[in-house]
Amino acid sequence: MRAPVRALLGRRARLRWVHLILGGALLMPYWLLGTLVVAPFAGGGGMFSGSPAAQFGAYAVALPLAAVTALFPLARPMSVAAARTLCGVAADRLADGPARSRAARARTAGWFTLHVGLGGLVSGASLALPPFAVSVMALPFSAALRESELGRFWSLDQRWLVYGGVPAGLAMLAALAAVAAAAGALLARQAPALLGPTPADRLAAAERRAEELAVRDRLARELHDSVGHALSAVTLQAGAARKVLDSDPRFVREALGAIEETARRTVGELDAVLGLLRRGEDDAELPGRPGLEALDALLAATGRHVSLSVRGGDVTGVPEAVSREAYRIVQEGLTNAARHAGGEPVSVTVGRDGDALEITMENPLPARPPVARPGGGRGLRGIGERARLLGGTAEARPVDGVWRLAARLPLRGAAR
Repeated sequence: MRAPVRALLGRRARLRWVHLILGGALLMPYWLLGTLVVAPFAGGGGMFSGSPAAQFGAYAVALPLAAVTALFPLARPMSVAAARTLCGVAADRLADGPARSRAARARTAGWFTLHVGLGGLVSGASLALPPFAVSVMALPFSAALRESELGRFWSLDQRWLVYGGVPAGLAMLAALAAVAAAAGALLARQAPALLGPTPADRLAAAERRAEELAVRDRLARELHDSVGHALSAVTLQAGAARKVLDSDPRFVREALGAIEETARRTVGELDAVLGLLRRGEDDAELPGRPGLEALDALLAATGRHVSLSVRGGDVTGVPEAVSREAYRIVQEGLTNAARHAGGEPVSVTVGRDGDALEITMENPLPARPPVARPGGGRGLRGIGERARLLGGTAEARPVDGVWRLAARLPLRGAAR
């Protein structure tokens, strides 16, 4: 007994009934306009005509008008929001955003027409049937009601209604609840088919997801490059300071200062990148990303075994994108040198060559040259990715007894 009652009067059924009443309210403007259309054919009664033909004629005119207005792209988000909240349809089965394609707009129009059509009928029945049912149930207890004008108008003075009024009234209310529950279930069943994502929607969602993953991958690479270099530099400085702790206090103080500065700068970059990961923004908007102007500080923090030479004039005026990626390439190159070449000297050369920026880094060849491992976004592979993103090239290989990292970044088109 509880299951049928829950199906007719449970929370889900009540919410779907509200959804149908909302559909009836949305139909009302179209129905009023429809009454103006059918008024000349209804003997001038218009919306106040008691003729069922006039009422249903206005209803028939209202449905096509509702379908036309639902062709606008923004009709789908409104319908989806109502279906998710009131129909009990899982959110992942419905599309997000306005309907852009012709097929999506047609399906949305079909849903909207079905919603307001059923809602108009159920709303009308919900307004008219309960008072009538209550009057029928009151017949056995009120002779005045049976003899009134209203009773005669509704034909409530029939003898069988006097004896069967209460069960007849209850049956009417149960039938109304059953019809409303069936209409709500029909809408819930059709919602995924009419408001669900089209192939174009799925493709757009997949592209958005791919873009988000690409952004997060770039941010993760920024995080790796920054923190990885900082840890390598700090490890190198700390190891050197430990070796000369008693013999060279001045160098120890300088090493501790470099460790402090590196840690402070890296914490700032870490906070910025983590903030962007939380907000899901593009790393192109990363505040405070260093460029070539910060090379001196980078080399100073790395140690005294690194030398920098600039050729071909000032390189601080290169496009911002090239400057940022060049800084990260040098940073990653120094990190690799610290890992594989120990305390061996490293030379860094940066300069313009025509319409490109060239970066060359050399250090004595380690016993085991670094290898670009698969996985992307790290080490030498990350350097190659940065160069290719700007249309440039990068390679790292042993040359004449040294390990050489060479990158060429074109300056034209870097703003794009």
